Amino acid sequence: MDHNFLFKFLVIGSAGTGKSCLLHQFIENKFKQDSNHTIGVEFGSRVVNVGGKTVKLQIWDTAGQERFRRETYNSLAAWLTDARTLASPNIVVILCGNKKDLDLEREVTFLEASRFAQENELMFLETSALTGENVEEAFLKCARTILNKIDSGELDPERMGSGIQYGDASLRQLRQPRSAQAVAPQPCGC
Repeated sequence: MDHNFLFKFLVIGSAGTGKSCLLHQFIENKFKQDSNHTIGVEFGSRVVNVGGKTVKLQIWDTAGQERFRRETYNSLAAWLTDARTLASPNIVVILCGNKKDLDLEREVTFLEASRFAQENELMFLETSALTGENVEEAFLKCARTILNKIDSGELDPERMGSGIQYGDASLRQLRQPRSAQAVAPQPCGC
């Protein structure tokens, strides 16, 4: 299937937070009952229509490390720092407060998570991989933001390591590269 863009998504976070279940819910549209801890990396992809563009989302699910309840929230800053350092400072990040269906066992309030997201310039949604609530919206919200950043020139699919690329060769040829305007050298007052 032809697609206009390919976006690489990386699902990161502590062990036991439901990363694999989010991936499975988005790709298969069903809950992954037999969810064991991910060893290494799992992978899935899905083509979606976003803003009139066909986008292939490649989603990489990584193995988490710790398994503590409130600690998963406390380690968010470290995960975010790693992502921005190892990937790119202007990557698009969404914070998913997963397991919304377990509201009675909540240890982090919506307000706390929302405040963290705002302070760190992240998008935020509460999701449930079990019920599917907001799972698709989380991925589509990220994809819309990436498209907007491509349109504004903030992200460049031609840049190696950006995690985004043109999917169709004809689209690449149609799109004019953003070239810097020539600036005449200014005489210095020597």
